[in-house]
Amino acid sequence: MIENITEIKKERAVLVGVISNDQSEDQVKEYLDELVFLTDTAGAIPVKKYIQRVNIPNPRTYIGSGKLEEIKQFVLENEIDIVIFDDELSPSQQRNIERELEIRIVDRTHLILDIFADRAKTAHAKTQVELAQYQYLLPRLTGLWTHLERQQGGIGMRGPGETEIETDRRVIRDKISLLKNQLSKIDRQMATQRKNRGRMVRVALVGYTNVGKSTLMNLLSKSEVFAENKLFATLDTTVRKVVVDNLPFLLSDTVGFIRKLPHTLVESFKSTLDEVRESDLLIHVVDISHPNFEEQINIVTQTLQEIGASNKPVYVVFNKIDAYRYIAKDADDLTPSTRFNLSLEELEKSWMARNNMPCIFISAKTKQNFEELKKGFYERIKEIHLTHYPFDKLLY
Repeated sequence: MIENITEIKKERAVLVGVISNDQSEDQVKEYLDELVFLTDTAGAIPVKKYIQRVNIPNPRTYIGSGKLEEIKQFVLENEIDIVIFDDELSPSQQRNIERELEIRIVDRTHLILDIFADRAKTAHAKTQVELAQYQYLLPRLTGLWTHLERQQGGIGMRGPGETEIETDRRVIRDKISLLKNQLSKIDRQMATQRKNRGRMVRVALVGYTNVGKSTLMNLLSKSEVFAENKLFATLDTTVRKVVVDNLPFLLSDTVGFIRKLPHTLVESFKSTLDEVRESDLLIHVVDISHPNFEEQINIVTQTLQEIGASNKPVYVVFNKIDAYRYIAKDADDLTPSTRFNLSLEELEKSWMARNNMPCIFISAKTKQNFEELKKGFYERIKEIHLTHYPFDKLLY
């Protein structure tokens, strides 16, 4: 018997970014590389990247008319299905660009929401993502329904409105109100669950997306939390009981942060992020092999401040040392050294010397320095536990 399998054709995408006064060309190129990863995660094929230097984004079309015409020609000649912008577009900008290019336009926020919609598996995660989608789509209803008339499916087309066109804004607002009520009930249920977890110290894994949090979670808890080399592999918070020597604690794996994480997602994922806010210790996992890991650290730190978790004790775990690469300088090279010229040993000494940043360098993949990691966890968790329960000193 021969099965008739229909192969789903992947969409072909053009990516667009701008160099503004507060961003360097190297930064924008790195941001577009991340947009490539986001596009791939969403299931499309990035075909070409466009970058334009602008002092102020065009209020009508975001980029200049010349660059827009250049993109239009490429779209027409190369069977492009979608154009993705690396910044959030206003509803009018999105409509104007779509009118000029005669193709579907998706901005960074919509792309991330789309990935979340595809990745959400539980009823809780689906409700959170659906709320964020409706809040994003409400001011864009006019443009959205035009999209739906022309094409079904594809990036930016998952979730609300995919099978039914709801043109009445009141209907959308009622839906948002209903979802908020549902999430409010879920928030209360999850808050009760957290209170019922007993007297154990609570530890949360935080970090930029795709730095290896779930892999580390699996290693520490000897469980099988879903992990893969994709952005936002984890949406639902997973909590596991972990015992290091004779000390039990609760370890939670949370959704990864990212540059320009949509505000609507932060709001709708409140109950998920409460795991971070209510933890006793944050384990900040960093991908040391990423060329801009320091910027990722700053983004995570800033996000923690935004959600009200900046006062938590933090233990930094520099992961993926097995993948770290650097460029050794020649002996006669007199140019100033940069971070890219530092060996892993030199980098370790640099970060270890920062007294306000307790840290360790490991590889969750190869288990390198894993025993040292467990010892570090033990000492910090024991210290927190004894602060809560000083009469337990006899146990340790």
